[in-house]
Amino acid sequence: MISTNALAEIAALIGDPARAGMLLALMDGRARPASELALEARIMPQTASGHLAKLVAAGLLEVNPEGRNRFYRIAGPAVADAIEAIGVVAAGLDRAAAPPAPASAAWRRDPDLRFCRTCYDHLAGQVGMAVTDALTQGNVIEPAPGKDWHVTAHGEQFCRRVGIDIEAARTAASAGRRYFARQCLDWSERRPHIAGAFGAAIAELFFRKGWAVRSRRGRTVRLTPEGQRALVRVFGAVDPLRVAA
Repeated sequence: MISTNALAEIAALIGDPARAGMLLALMDGRARPASELALEARIMPQTASGHLAKLVAAGLLEVNPEGRNRFYRIAGPAVADAIEAIGVVAAGLDRAAAPPAPASAAWRRDPDLRFCRTCYDHLAGQVGMAVTDALTQGNVIEPAPGKDWHVTAHGEQFCRRVGIDIEAARTAASAGRRYFARQCLDWSERRPHIAGAFGAAIAELFFRKGWAVRSRRGRTVRLTPEGQRALVRVFGAVDPLRVAA
């Protein structure tokens, strides 16, 4: 059982505005140098280095030296899940009975972030939910006990047909590195999207096919015209652009 002191220590580390800003900047799953994270947090590089050292020591970040630079990334999906869960609370959402999101919610300030973004290494926002809803309605996945998704026999065939690498996702999960298909509560849409190795495999398909493009900085993802068509034709999803309109 986790100790009170350990919980308080992690909460204090995440609770600092500069460290929180750097953690959020890394929630797209990519590694970034300290200089870039300092800009994101609007602090001096020397100050950023001190904050990053504390996050690495606590196991929240990993660091990889490359030449003169040190690149930092989220230490794993469990850390990303925790940050996303805090985002739900920060947006004023109640898991049991979610009220309307407040005017201060991040997606009201940035509609592109709400439309499509990465949540660590899987898709979130309206596009992520459109995929999740389509796969649920198409009997590709179904809710499983706890916080997981179950891929049906029909779903296995669907994945192989459209190019989702479900075998690699199962291998990653069986190696104990992460969950296979996890329900992750979306902080802007207030419903669970698909996370875990299976969610990452779906996102990888979108990026590989050119259906979605990462922003150079930040978590926002741009859905291409091909991706918009694929949502409807390949996944049978309701076009979130038309819903938004």
